[in-house]
Amino acid sequence: MQHPDYPLLARQLASLLDDSDWLTNSAQTCAFIMQEIPDLNWAGFYLQCRPEVLCLGSFQGKPACHPIPFSKGVCGKAARERTTQRVDDVFAVADHIACDADSRAELVVPIIVNAELWGVLDLDSPIPARFSDVDQKGIERLIEVFIAHSKLVINLTTTS
Repeated sequence: MQHPDYPLLARQLASLLDDSDWLTNSAQTCAFIMQEIPDLNWAGFYLQCRPEVLCLGSFQGKPACHPIPFSKGVCGKAARERTTQRVDDVFAVADHIACDADSRAELVVPIIVNAELWGVLDLDSPIPARFSDVDQKGIERLIEVFIAHSKLVINLTTTS
């Protein structure tokens, strides 16, 4: 499979995004990724809404799981460890959260703002081993573009 032209996609995404509205930018980023990156069945953001909990944000695809604790799944691990997670076969992950039974591979990129976790970008594919090192670096670059064009604020809601 030929890889997308990630440097071109980064320039296109930068021109698409607003200079301040994170919500619009997150919706646009999901739609752009789904349109431009082949072989995805889900693309979306999970935001850190409470300590150690991710809540569903903008996405493209089937209805999604909500909420996701940091202690579970690939998204939780990316949030907990603050490192990109690339999984070739989600069924090999013991605590994988199966929102869509068709998903086989997953790429989750943490979004860090001022040394704090804002959320994660989650990409799913029905094709095992869909994401390569080139894809990982390219998607991480798209997240850098998203961060640079969005006023992201860490705003955790605590519950008693």
